[in-house]
Amino acid sequence: MRNFLIVCIVCFIGGVGTVSAQHDTGAWNGMLLLPGGVLKLVLHIERNEGGYTASLDSPAQGALGIPVDTVCWRDEQLRFVIRKLGVEYTGKLNEKGEIEGTFKQMGYTSFLLFVPGDGNVRYQEPRGPYPYRVEEVFFENKRDSVRLGGTLTLPEGKKSFPTVVLISGSGPQNRNEEMMGHKPFWVLADYLTRQGIGVLRVDDRGVEASEGDFNSSSLWDFASDAEAAVNFLRREKKIRRIGLIGHSEGGCVASVAASRNKRVGFIVLLAGPGIRGDRLVLLQKELIGKAYGTDPKLAEKIGDLDRTIFDRIIASDDPEKERDSITALVSRFAHEHLFLKPGNMSVERWIQVQVDGCLVPSYTALLRYDPYPILKKVKCPVLALNGERDLQVPADVNLEAIRKALMEGKNKRFEIKKLPGLNHLFQECITGTPGEYGIIEQTFSPVALKEIGEWILDLHGKK
Repeated sequence: MRNFLIVCIVCFIGGVGTVSAQHDTGAWNGMLLLPGGVLKLVLHIERNEGGYTASLDSPAQGALGIPVDTVCWRDEQLRFVIRKLGVEYTGKLNEKGEIEGTFKQMGYTSFLLFVPGDGNVRYQEPRGPYPYRVEEVFFENKRDSVRLGGTLTLPEGKKSFPTVVLISGSGPQNRNEEMMGHKPFWVLADYLTRQGIGVLRVDDRGVEASEGDFNSSSLWDFASDAEAAVNFLRREKKIRRIGLIGHSEGGCVASVAASRNKRVGFIVLLAGPGIRGDRLVLLQKELIGKAYGTDPKLAEKIGDLDRTIFDRIIASDDPEKERDSITALVSRFAHEHLFLKPGNMSVERWIQVQVDGCLVPSYTALLRYDPYPILKKVKCPVLALNGERDLQVPADVNLEAIRKALMEGKNKRFEIKKLPGLNHLFQECITGTPGEYGIIEQTFSPVALKEIGEWILDLHGKK
């Protein structure tokens, strides 16, 4: 891969131009699409008597304050040049206040969108005071004797309203589904409550305020937690109907709970799987590997190894019994294809981590889980949304499987939508790779938020 944006020292030369003062100066951040990944860039523009000066940051490379030779704002068009790096950018301000343009460097050309801000502040993160009730709550899953903690936000001044329980994706998550500096469930909860929809978001088992052991729990246990949350909400007199919103693996949890509990009034599947877990993980690894430029031959060998391991886990009545055979497979692969030497403690530790990860109960349950027969049993209304650029739960194959299952089960009210330009976290993105998640300033696409809110309100006759 080319060496992009190596730090160099050049002089400032201010370019003269005219542009609306409210748009010209300050920090702008964007994601540069590169072969195999993306690179965050931050452009700082200042105005002085002679015109404009600018500098460029590439935080991931530790390159801060790279001086720009020329920068020109004219008729809401921006052009800047860094001669020594062979960088040239030309862009135009759009109606959203963003700069759409083309980045060029030493023969490489890419689209580059700059948005206001340095990208370090998540502008969607809610800040008080809030026009709704906020309560810290605890409730118990009596089946498993697990006490769970969360936050309940309820609309003010309404006689009745629908309420949802948010269910996070794979891995131990807190009530905000916090990851990579983002808090998507907090953003979603704030938006929905402002629209007149109550929201309960809960820490997963063993996380923050919740008791229990996440790693020893399965998808079925998490579904039991969701049902306990529904039972807890039924105590609130103003709540008319209770639904579940599950993200990623949380969609599986929501489906299980809805298939066996008539008190679940509706479900929203956000990037919810529609195909069996082992197929999903294989497809996910294949797509992400391609996006990152993994050598095709190595990717094929990794795929073969994963298939062998997954088949053994699914066929076994107790996956833990397969530990020795899986360890042997992973060890052989590591020493043959990763150029690792036997006896190296770091190698042995790497092997152990891979095997342990495969045999975590929540993971083996996901590999075995087939959404199809469960979704056929779901009779309540269903909204299924996926991002077009989702590489973790690819939209087309999963949405189509969900559609077929619901139709075969004769579900009378469901809606399936693929949202353009969004990734697995429902952010507006370029490549959809997980590497983008943390550097995208946006936490949750307003388009996706609106789809969710309007569907729920329409369902309840309050559009």
